[in-house]
Amino acid sequence: MAGIQLDALDRQLVDMLALDARISNRKIAAELGVTEGTVRGRIKRLQQDGLIAFTAITGFEMGKLARLAFINVQADVDRVREVAQVIADVPGVNAVLITMGQFNITAMSLIDELDTLVELASDHILAIDGVHHVETSIAVKTVKYNARMAKITKPATIDDED
Repeated sequence: MAGIQLDALDRQLVDMLALDARISNRKIAAELGVTEGTVRGRIKRLQQDGLIAFTAITGFEMGKLARLAFINVQADVDRVREVAQVIADVPGVNAVLITMGQFNITAMSLIDELDTLVELASDHILAIDGVHHVETSIAVKTVKYNARMAKITKPATIDDED
């Protein structure tokens, strides 16, 4: 976010919370040599600025048959950002990345059935003006996934997603 300045204390605080989000403000304060009020204030500011959030991160195993699906998209080069935003608003899409290479957008979703992926890719994304081609792939086995790096959650229902 433009204009937000993080100092060394903010970065140390975030690093500690990234290792253990349940660590007490008192323990953070003691380890960083500041007051508990300073820690509390910094955490509140980081949350208000949208730089950190506290949430339970579930593993893929929490979804009964949930599989991570990738939808690679070729879109008009001059409309990539616009198309990416439209894709981001599609219910059931959990992440949208602008990429380089054969495809210029990758969307990610958690699916339970292949029909869901077909509907997302063909009925929704391929129908977007400016999209030329989509290809899908499904993760069949997760060898490594760092949820701290990229949190992917499944919405309660596709219709309920904001």
